[in-house]
Amino acid sequence: MTTEVRVPTLGESVTEATVATWFKKPGDAVEVDEMLCELETDKVTVEVPSPVAGTLGDIVAAEGETVGVDALLATISEGAGAAAPEAKQTPAPEADAPASDGADVDVMVPTLGESVTEATVSTWFKAVGDTVTQDEMLCELETDKVSVEVPAPAGGVLSEIVAPEGTTVDANARLAVISGSAEGRVDPGPRPQAKEGDTDPTSNYQNPPAGQGGARSDVEDAPAAKKAMAEAGVSRDQVTGTGRDGRAMKDDVARAVAAAASAPAPAAAPAMPRAPVAADDAAREERVKMTRLRQTIAKRLKDSQNTAAMLTTYNEVDMTGVMELRNEYKDLFLKKHGVKLGFMSFFTKACCHALREVPEVNAEIDGTDVVYKNFVHMGIAAGTPQGLVVPVIRDADAMSFAAIEKAIAEKGARARDGKLSMAEMQGGTFTISNGGVYGSLMSSPILNPPQSGILGMHKIQDRPMAIGGQVVIRPMMYLALSYDHRIVDGKGAVTFLVRVKEALEDPRRLLMDL
Repeated sequence: MTTEVRVPTLGESVTEATVATWFKKPGDAVEVDEMLCELETDKVTVEVPSPVAGTLGDIVAAEGETVGVDALLATISEGAGAAAPEAKQTPAPEADAPASDGADVDVMVPTLGESVTEATVSTWFKAVGDTVTQDEMLCELETDKVSVEVPAPAGGVLSEIVAPEGTTVDANARLAVISGSAEGRVDPGPRPQAKEGDTDPTSNYQNPPAGQGGARSDVEDAPAAKKAMAEAGVSRDQVTGTGRDGRAMKDDVARAVAAAASAPAPAAAPAMPRAPVAADDAAREERVKMTRLRQTIAKRLKDSQNTAAMLTTYNEVDMTGVMELRNEYKDLFLKKHGVKLGFMSFFTKACCHALREVPEVNAEIDGTDVVYKNFVHMGIAAGTPQGLVVPVIRDADAMSFAAIEKAIAEKGARARDGKLSMAEMQGGTFTISNGGVYGSLMSSPILNPPQSGILGMHKIQDRPMAIGGQVVIRPMMYLALSYDHRIVDGKGAVTFLVRVKEALEDPRRLLMDL
């Protein structure tokens, strides 16, 4: 039986990709979910896993070819006749033998998750020369979304660490080598060190011959990387390839361009020098490298400030009506739907209600066009130990209170465990951020581009209010709407916030669509 391998969905507004790398060749045995090839688009690198176990047949789309969504990439022959996959080994005289007492075993980067193409080696738990047992944790990798522990694929002696702490590795990189078994096996010692002129010895792969500008002569760089180098006027020896076998990828070129642009002249002062630090103070400082997720958050937030004409308007809401309704029905709600009734479903419903009246808050700018969305994909900002992420609840405007609460609970749990995929954090049209859970009384949230609006919730606090000529104590919350003033006028922003306030102060309006 033959199974077709086709181009997966590439993401929003992406219709084609370039085949960057094939990790398998015709005749190779493959397992289910084993990575077959890597595709490059203008936005992201996509790995294509094997849908079945079997033997790779014809490769229809070779490296360098441009393919559309659902295009045929290759075929796989299924069945008992398919050869079992061979263990990956480093080149050695006994390379054809199975991984056992007399063979070296490569420690490879495990599957990092959907759309995650690289990671940073954060911690090594073992040193060269240490004895390891199978499944013992060797190191920890850090990605934009989650930390991944790497177990030993076999017992033996850790003879080489190819990627030291701080090294960025791709999804198919070699991390270390385990030699033989712990008993009766002589440690072969470290492999030859790089000589002057070779590439960085902490590279994912063996050092290429000197004088080749950091590129191996038998490795073809990714087509997108070649195009990027030509457009940026960057030579190959300025780019450190992190792809398979030292292959230069599009992101590598971008890093080389950024490094060249940010490199200060020898006599130039730093653009933003630190304030003077006394010697005794410097001794008490601690310098810690930002995590990859924190770097991504920092870049996106700064890009948002630099792009949008961001403005914030404020209002306050009396939460009495929502709190009374919630207290009255929370036990029945939990019993029937199996999930607690929280405040987020009320705010989500209120925002969907207001977005229908003020559609520009749910729109985005695309060049000289304004794209109005006739649906609401609600982003719910969630704090995790690694940083802030924004999972998206799709078609929230068509969901019930129970469905919204279940989706928020499920996405929140996946966010805390670092198991969200990139697809689950893309495509949002509006975002709600609840700083009140941390005690925030007032804030100005930053837009989540390319969205044009974000609602900030805050702490519920009892305050004296003048109602009907009398001072009464009411549970009040400040609301903040940050919006892109390029397409949302002040009138629209204020109207949106007033509609949210009205719906929350009288939740019956949501049931009657008023």
